Order: sequence, then structure tokens, then C-alpha cells
Amino acid sequence: MKRPLIASGLLAALAFLPGCEAKKEGSAIELQNVSYDPTREFYEEFNAAFARKWAADGKGTITITQSHGGSGKQARSVIDGQPADVVTLALSLDIDMIAKKGGLLPEDWQAKFPNNSSPYTSTIVFVVRKGNPKGIKDWNDLVKDGVEVITPDPKTGGAPRWAYLAGWAWAEKQHGGDQAAARDFIGNLYKHVPVLDSGARASTTTFAQRHIGDVLLSWENEAHLIAKEFPDQTQIVYPSLSILAEPPVAVVEKTAAKRGTTEAAKAYLDYLYTPEGQDLAGKHFYRPRDPQAAAKYASTFPALELVTIDHFGGWAKAQETHFADGGIFDQIYTRAK
Repeated sequence: MKRPLIASGLLAALAFLPGCEAKKEGSAIELQNVSYDPTREFYEEFNAAFARKWAADGKGTITITQSHGGSGKQARSVIDGQPADVVTLALSLDIDMIAKKGGLLPEDWQAKFPNNSSPYTSTIVFVVRKGNPKGIKDWNDLVKDGVEVITPDPKTGGAPRWAYLAGWAWAEKQHGGDQAAARDFIGNLYKHVPVLDSGARASTTTFAQRHIGDVLLSWENEAHLIAKEFPDQTQIVYPSLSILAEPPVAVVEKTAAKRGTTEAAKAYLDYLYTPEGQDLAGKHFYRPRDPQAAAKYASTFPALELVTIDHFGGWAKAQETHFADGGIFDQIYTRAK
């Protein structure tokens, strides 16, 4: 029986046999993947495929458990002791925090896998009510009278930070790079946000199940899952400009070494870059890096103008300017309330 998207649990496990720490090839292994909110369905299928490949290669039985939540919150949980073998989070800043504050992996972790350790990309789109009754076509429509916007808290989630920056970049473009105008637009936008959930999946529940709001600022993959599950209630709108989101992955090296899972953890993330892994990414509405997989799913992903995080000076600068305590978000959201 199909499990509803928004009924997915915060901790999902794909178990083939009871797992234990791996000490030698052929023994049972358990990995924990600490991930961000809307990756549950993708990693459930990916885990099954990887487990079959692991067994077919004569390496024994492997169990993968998944933990999901807002990306920033997930990073803090790993720093605080959650035993992740791998992390697959929404933005590089969160894994940088695990490296710098937790000391659980080297600071050059992005050099360990191709494409700066980002096996696929995504972006931010709008999900609206069927028929688009509020006529929402672009960012300026989000601040019209009577429009309610659903987006999570950028202090705890990855998607809302990408969304905030995408909206900021759009406003800059409209006003010739004027930062004050961009700040005013974002401040106005958050006046239209009735509730800040902690992560993307919670905001999906608010919008799709609780029927709050006129538009959801969503990961592209999450938007497709919502439209697939609620085809008579929702539809996707692509704005004129968004942002190139590059969700990264990493082995939590100290934890994996302690648990005897280093080889399996690396193989697990390597599998994301294989033709099979890339095809699964496209199937679950992530934009594959592999040219063949990208071509196969090209019709799913409309072309649109995308800014990058470099536009904001990189994640460290963007975090300090916009999302750190006392930063611009704190200032405008306090005023918005």
C-alpha cells in the first residue's frame, strides 16, 4: 500500500536483517544517514538498491537507517552526538559546522567526492492551490494583499534559507542591485508568513494537509511529490528567477571509524554518482549531474534563471549576514511580527 508523502515518519528504517557494527567483509553492517527533510522517499529506494548491490558484490548484509529534519537542526544533532555515519544535508554550511564545531570530519570534506560532494542539484519553486486562484506567477505576487506564504524557519532549515536568498536575488534584480530594496521586499514577504515551521516537510503538512496558505515555497523535488500526491488540489509554479541549490554529502569520518563502517559509508555515497544512483535521483525529482540521467529527465525540469550562492559571497558570508543571531532575518522578522 502506498504510504502518504506527508505521513512519513521522522525516522525511517530500511532493514534487511538486524544490523551490527562491521568488523570484516561479509558481516552485517548498519549505517545511519542523517539527512534533511524531503529526502525520505528518495533514500528509501536508494538504500534498497545499494543494499542489493552490496550483497551482490559478496559483502554481506547492510542496514541503513534514516533520520530527517531541518538541515541546520540535523547538523546540530550530529554535533551533539547523534551517531551518523554519513550526512546528506541541504547546504554545505551545515556540514562545515559539523567539521568545525564537532570536529567529526576534515574541513576539506567537499574534496572527497565529485562536484564539491554534491551528487545532484535542486532549486526553489512555488506550490499553489489548483487553478492558482491568487494568480501567483512570480515573487512580487507573494506580497500582494491577501496572499499567505508558507515557508519554514531559515534558522533551522535548509530550504527556507535557499528560498530567502532566491527572493532576495529576485528583488535585487528588479531594483538594479539595491540592497535596501531587497531587504524591504524580504521584510514584506515575511509579513505574509503566518507560521514558521521547523523544516520543509512540516511546511508541506501545513500547506497540503492543514490547508493553510496560498503558496508554499518548496524544494523542487518536494513540489513534484506534493503535486503527484494531491493532483486535484495543487500545482507547481516556476518563478522567473530562483537559486541553484547544491545539497552536499559527506562521510562522518570519526564516527564511521569508531563504528567500523568507513568502507561501507564511502561506498554508499559513491553509489550516488553511479548511473543507477543518478537515475534514482532523477526519478525522485532531483536534477542529476550525470549527462545521460539529466537528458532522460530533462522534460521534468524547466529551464530557469538561477543565481548561485557565490552571488552572496558563499555560505559563510550569507549565514553571517542574513541568518546568524542578530542578522538581517532576525531584524526583519521581529519587525514583521
